[in-house]
Amino acid sequence: MAAPATAPAAHERRRRSGRRKLLLLLALFAAPVIASYFTYYVIRPGARTNYGALIEPTRALPAALPLATLDGQAVSAASLHGQWLLVVVGGGACDADCERRLYTQRQLREMLGRERDRVDKVWLVDDAAPVRPALRAALDAAPPTTVLRVDRGALAAWLQAADGHRLDEHLYIVDPMGEWMMRMPPAPEPAAVKRDLERLLRASAGWDQPGR
Repeated sequence: MAAPATAPAAHERRRRSGRRKLLLLLALFAAPVIASYFTYYVIRPGARTNYGALIEPTRALPAALPLATLDGQAVSAASLHGQWLLVVVGGGACDADCERRLYTQRQLREMLGRERDRVDKVWLVDDAAPVRPALRAALDAAPPTTVLRVDRGALAAWLQAADGHRLDEHLYIVDPMGEWMMRMPPAPEPAAVKRDLERLLRASAGWDQPGR
């Protein structure tokens, strides 16, 4: 007759079994995400005619990215998860080009029709310059734009401009898991950006739902 298992051995078996179950559960939850991205990135690469530049591999939103409201209250980077993000970068003074990008950002979201509730607008202010009250009021109008200050150096460790361009010239797309995955060219053509967004929203329809 075999000797009964010792307590440490039994505990180790339970621990391993629990770990396998947890990994299986995580795999089940991740499967729709992986499948949709596999389809978008791998199965149909020849069928894609992306307007924006795909970021491969994607870059995760740093958990420690120092974000704050315009009033100085700290904001967790994780609070941005759960929605597709259209991200604009620029200084608080916001010149005419900056305002044009913010306008394009708003129009793009509205152009998505019934899918627009899956997308949030974010303006990352990368300096300490004040934002004009009139602009703040316009950005607060429904649907509001999330306006956050961020250290320029810390932001540049996550987002990256195309060669020969500045960080504030682009529109960036971040997925609901916080992965930066696409960068639009300077002065983007709204209709072309809309096509890219629609493809991404269709590819993620199986696992992404409106709202955080």
